Amino acid sequence: MEQFLLAAAFVVVAGAGIAAAALLVRQRRETGDLRAQNAVLARGLDLREKELRHLADVRLPELMESLHNPGVRVTGPLHDLEREAPAYGQALRTVTELFAGSAARVRERADLSAKSTLRAMMRAVQSLANEQQLAISDMQERHDDPDVLEGLLRVDHMNAQLGRRAQATAVLCGSWPGQQRSASSMSDVVRGATSRIRDYLRVNMQGPVNTAVTSRAVEPIVLTLAELLDNAARHSRPDTTVEVNFQSTHNGVAIMIDDAGVAMDAEELQRAADLLSGDASVDIHRLGDPPRVGFAVAGVLAARYGFRVSVDTRSPYGGVRAVVFVPSALLTDVPGERAPDPSAASRPAVESPAPAAAADVPATPGGLPKRTRVAVAERPAEDEEPPAAPDPGAQPPPLRPARETAAGLGAWQRGTRSGRASTPSDGEGPGIESKDLRP
Repeated sequence: MEQFLLAAAFVVVAGAGIAAAALLVRQRRETGDLRAQNAVLARGLDLREKELRHLADVRLPELMESLHNPGVRVTGPLHDLEREAPAYGQALRTVTELFAGSAARVRERADLSAKSTLRAMMRAVQSLANEQQLAISDMQERHDDPDVLEGLLRVDHMNAQLGRRAQATAVLCGSWPGQQRSASSMSDVVRGATSRIRDYLRVNMQGPVNTAVTSRAVEPIVLTLAELLDNAARHSRPDTTVEVNFQSTHNGVAIMIDDAGVAMDAEELQRAADLLSGDASVDIHRLGDPPRVGFAVAGVLAARYGFRVSVDTRSPYGGVRAVVFVPSALLTDVPGERAPDPSAASRPAVESPAPAAAADVPATPGGLPKRTRVAVAERPAEDEEPPAAPDPGAQPPPLRPARETAAGLGAWQRGTRSGRASTPSDGEGPGIESKDLRP
């Protein structure tokens, strides 16, 4: 009996030991699992803290900078969130997208507000510049003194540059050129652009073509050429010239502007190509300090009116060649030119007994009447005897009178001013842009 009890007690003790051992093993396994889970949670928490700090310190500032400067690269996450924390990675992407969208909308509203303000200001400046132009022109008509006229011409030239700057700024802010002009020859278009830049004396035009620009495109092309000519003159030595040439093609005319300045590198060429394409809206906050508006204005006008501008060719003088290609749709015949009468060749020539009555009125090559300030003495008749040879001992002829000098300066000024003369649109004062003149 005692042995049976001992055996039973041993069995009970052995079972208890086995149960305790099994319980201990299970507890250890559960402890290991808990430790592993705790390690995973701790690593996940550390990952999230690092990613959140990286988002606030690096990624969001870079994202904000990239909205103003597309060349800035935005850094990605520190870890592979798609594998380690996909839900958290998706949450971070949502945050960055919301931040970028909100910042873009704020920037867009600020840009629109700035453009609206600048547009209104430039309209006021343009109005004052046009009023000043009228006052200058009136003074030029009333004064014959050469010194006074010379000073007025300088003021007139500076006022033309001021008007061009205001007009270019208004165009960048979404306005239209605001001037309606008649069709003009290519030569007059280039002369009009030349008269609006500071270094106009350095521009040399060669080989004009016998074609003209349509009315709706004259002012945009004049403003584009003025900006390109100004860039060419400013970025080249003052003792060099800026060459302007024309090349007729089967579908238009190319106006080539060559300078002897510093060529652009690859990054500058890409930046210029982006601006000249006119595909994207121009951010006025990214034009530099001081603002560089030449290529931006050219791109905006080219996109609106259908011509093309490029600067991706090296000038033969080592600088930059800017090409303005005007398609045939924007070209017309030279104003005032008439096609020859085919029957005229078959008719015999008949001498006119007297000059035409219209010959008494001076006229331009296009047939328009030309105003003169001082009457010119009549030419001697053909049957008059030629003047006698001058006496070597006689005194030299006197200098040209002041009135004739003033008349010459006035004629030169009127010719220059005709290149930028404009006809105000209906219901507006001279050059005041109260409504858009859309193409």
